[in-house]
Amino acid sequence: MLELINFLDCDSNILPVVQFIKNGIFPVIQIVIPIALIVMGSIDLGKAVLSSDDKEIKAATGKLAKRAIAAVAVFFVVTMVSLLMGMFGNTELGSQNAWSACWEAA
Repeated sequence: MLELINFLDCDSNILPVVQFIKNGIFPVIQIVIPIALIVMGSIDLGKAVLSSDDKEIKAATGKLAKRAIAAVAVFFVVTMVSLLMGMFGNTELGSQNAWSACWEAA
């Protein structure tokens, strides 16, 4: 168990991984995925409108609404993870808060 605590120390090799997740992956999740979901929903709705079928338009409108809700949910994933890291990352290991200190250092 002591080896795991030493591995999770922020000065070790885990800091670059945390920096990559916080500064590399999270912005992609927060920006690119919601935009892609809304663009795909708009394309589906555009195809349905061009086909002039009321049933298709209604189905595409429902699909666009579901994708917009999913886009909003994905956008707030980053906020929720940061909030959870702040709440549960305050486990004291020695004299420092390992996870919260590493998260803030990234």
